[in-house]
Amino acid sequence: MKHLLNTLYVTTQGSYLHRAGETVAVRVESETKIRVPIHTLGGIVCFGQVSCSPPAMGLCAERGVGLSFLTEYGKFLARIEGPVSGNVLLRREQYRRAGIDGERLEIARAAVAAKIANGRHVLLRAARERSEGEERSELKTAAGEMGRILSRLEGAGSVDVVRGFEGDAARVYFGAFDHLLTAQKEEFAFRGRSRRPPLDNINALLSFFYTLLAHDVVGAVSAVGLDPAVGYLHSDRPGRPGLALDLMEELRPMIADRLALSLVNRRQVEGKGFEKSDSGGVVMDEKTRKKVLVAYQKRKQEEMLHPFLGEKIAVGLLPHVQAMLLARHLRGDLDAYPAFFWR
Repeated sequence: MKHLLNTLYVTTQGSYLHRAGETVAVRVESETKIRVPIHTLGGIVCFGQVSCSPPAMGLCAERGVGLSFLTEYGKFLARIEGPVSGNVLLRREQYRRAGIDGERLEIARAAVAAKIANGRHVLLRAARERSEGEERSELKTAAGEMGRILSRLEGAGSVDVVRGFEGDAARVYFGAFDHLLTAQKEEFAFRGRSRRPPLDNINALLSFFYTLLAHDVVGAVSAVGLDPAVGYLHSDRPGRPGLALDLMEELRPMIADRLALSLVNRRQVEGKGFEKSDSGGVVMDEKTRKKVLVAYQKRKQEEMLHPFLGEKIAVGLLPHVQAMLLARHLRGDLDAYPAFFWR
């Protein structure tokens, strides 16, 4: 198992990353703000106007440290990584199964089943925390509908049908999402999912967490030797990490959604920390973004019992564990891919 590695997030505009021996140093104007030993890093994520020297890029590539560049909104731009050390036979099997409808369907159905079940878990957990009333009833009704969709998913005969069930479940889930917010209802009102760009505060927060999670999953998939671009649920598209998005679906409710809700409901982020740009999109200010990144890192350090392994692991290891389990399935060590079902 791969140890949980740290990620360095660079959010200060105008930052410059350069190599200083065996460390990555971050300089702002003429002052070096931090030096981080390369062996302690698993990834570096740069937001907005952040640049990097070729020697620093080379050091990251040599040591297997993924270097990602995102806009201030959290939209993914590019990822730089060194030579892939994965097993060519594993990748051939990944590609082979992606081209066979039945085997592709099996993995896609498992990922969507876990996504629906985990989203349903979020709704039921919130319903248990509510007193009797309209919101509790709405949450239980939505959870029941997601349960019915989940039961029909087993009979899906094609990936397109699986995608249809996923879309139905997402509409039900996000249709009840506003009831999950118990504080700051006006500043963080949820009226539907909006992306590229997010049009309100809660969507900006969700999109930001999804981008961070996608970065982690891409790194995990690459680390076990799989190709992040070739997935089973998501169709191939230039520049899209289809396999990473497949595995990410299972993890969104627990890692991203619950954390976003917790930050809002506990008033750890506030509406004044978000601002609308000239294009109409909503973005966090730098202070809020740093606060959110700290919360995300703390969440990754929390421990949980993995339902398949039966062992306690850090939440941040989940992408690595699921990538490892998928690789073992593709190699023939496991009869089926054990998707992550939150308990």
